[in-house]
Order: sequence, then C-alpha cells, then structure tokens
Amino acid sequence: MKIAIGNDHTGLALKRAITEVLVGLGHQVQDMGTDTDTSVDYPVYGARAARAVVSGECALGIVICGTGVGIGISANKVKGVRCAICSEVYSAVLSRQHNDANMLALGSRVVAPEYAQMIVRAFVESAFDGGRHVRRVGQMHALEEGGQLE
Repeated sequence: MKIAIGNDHTGLALKRAITEVLVGLGHQVQDMGTDTDTSVDYPVYGARAARAVVSGECALGIVICGTGVGIGISANKVKGVRCAICSEVYSAVLSRQHNDANMLALGSRVVAPEYAQMIVRAFVESAFDGGRHVRRVGQMHALEEGGQLE
C-alpha cells in the first residue's frame, strides 16, 4: 500500500520512526513533509498529504505536528478526508473500523516514537467494517456537502 506522510518541523523525528515501521510492513511511503527542523507551517503539509489521499495517489495518509491537532484539522479541511487525531491504539483502530478514516494525525510531543509505531501499525492493519457504519459515513459526507441531518 502507498501511504502519504506529511509533517512539520516538530514531526521530523517521528516521521522517521513511522516510515521505518511502514517500510518494514512492506508499504511504500510518499514523503510529503519537511525534512528540516526549521519552523514551517503545518497546514501546508497536512493539505499536501490529504490531497494525495483524496486523489487516489495514496491509499492512506499520516500527518504529524506537535500535538497532531493542527495538522489533523488542516487535513480535514480537504474534501473527502476523514482524519482521526489519535494518541492511542484503540481510537486508531475504531477510526478505521467505524469511521472509514483515511488519514491519521499524531502528535510528536504527545506520543512516544515506539507507541506511535504501534498506533500506526494498528491503523494501517485495520479496515472499515461496513454494515451500520456505512450510513454514518454517508451522513458525514452529506455534512461535508452542506447537507442537513435530522
């Protein structure tokens, strides 16, 4: 599977740890982040990775900033993205199984590299359950299109 990784300057070291585990699992990594520790703007890299996922260039995306929040929110601004901001394995798995999340956001100042590798492994190895969740993901799409839910 081809996976996009976007990061700001705070996510550089964590990107390397995540890339290591993804390559070890046999995945191809599309690096869309910065390679410098000079301060950069995380929305640029979150959007870059998100566009790669939405276009189909990459099957999934992972984005990293200090907390995961800013870059995750930025990725979610790209139509078609469902980016889960996770700091533990359970939410990462359920974001794939129940929400059909196509991106994961992590915080380099929140999650230790070894634990981030566990979260990433669980995220990429999980799949959408379908069933009752299809309707709910459809409702998310409707909201994205400006629809109303009652």
